[in-house]
Amino acid sequence: MIIGIDISQIVYKGTGVGRYVERMVREVIIQGSRHRYILFGSSLRQRRMFYEFFSSLPDEAKRRVILKVFPLPPTLLVFIWNRLHVVPVEWFIGDVDVFWSSDWTQPPLSKAKGVTTIHDLTVYRFPESFSLNIVTTHREKMQRSRTVCAYFFCDSESTRQDAHKFLGIPLKSMTVVYPGFDRL
Repeated sequence: MIIGIDISQIVYKGTGVGRYVERMVREVIIQGSRHRYILFGSSLRQRRMFYEFFSSLPDEAKRRVILKVFPLPPTLLVFIWNRLHVVPVEWFIGDVDVFWSSDWTQPPLSKAKGVTTIHDLTVYRFPESFSLNIVTTHREKMQRSRTVCAYFFCDSESTRQDAHKFLGIPLKSMTVVYPGFDRL
């Protein structure tokens, strides 16, 4: 199986989502030795971080990974994918069987099955705590994800329950994958 993964969020070092994506993707690649992976990274100024991430993978894992990096600002992809919902991700990375999107953008898919991660739905619970732009972006992404994605990872049981309550996603279509921790 060929699995495409959006690793764009790893450029946000020190954030919860950035760490979650970096650690989760690393373990999926290391543990999923039967599969091949295409990593999609997009950033205007932080592209070197994608290459550093790739370089940090074990040599055996690197043989199963293709890294595709694009100098596009995240706001452009939010507009193209979340608002207009044009340009399938396969145009950037080629054919994949599954595409795992980030928590910020939801690209259209030509043939791939969609998977995404839901970190939290506080924009539904406490919209007054966020700027209108953040509320709008996350809601657009989640509404699109409901139609594009076949499966969802949630990083807590509370988030899984919120996704069921606010988005109507069936519980059987979601799995809780807790954030990892650093080894001491």
